[in-house]
Amino acid sequence: MTNETLLWQVRAFVYQQFADTTYPPSVDETADRFEIEFEEAVELYKELHNRHALFLEPETLTIRMANPFSGISTDFRVHANGRTYYANCAWDMLGIPAALHCDAVIETVCTESNKTVRLEVKNSQITNYDLLVHFPLPFARWYDDLVFT
Repeated sequence: MTNETLLWQVRAFVYQQFADTTYPPSVDETADRFEIEFEEAVELYKELHNRHALFLEPETLTIRMANPFSGISTDFRVHANGRTYYANCAWDMLGIPAALHCDAVIETVCTESNKTVRLEVKNSQITNYDLLVHFPLPFARWYDDLVFT
């Protein structure tokens, strides 16, 4: 197996772990899963981060984001498949049901009113779509400060 093949298998494993459990695998779990040395798993995580295939917490090996999934609790909660997932932003909260190919109930907080907003996704469609999502930065600038964006 080439390193490139292994790299993308690790990425798929990260996403499958998020889908199955709502949280990302640790480097140890990844090393065990692929029967590789810890140091090799570290290098694979770093390479996936460098390619923007996932986002590590600064100065750590902890996966913060594998878009659309968040490795930490956020205000963007997606209830799907009997689990609660966290998204990184409004864009990603819509991406989770798409990635999982399932219906979902999404809850977040409106930054202007501080009220809870609830969306339902059924058959790949938002059923209550009288809301507007504002993205203050163009996509091309999101990686300037991904956590803030």
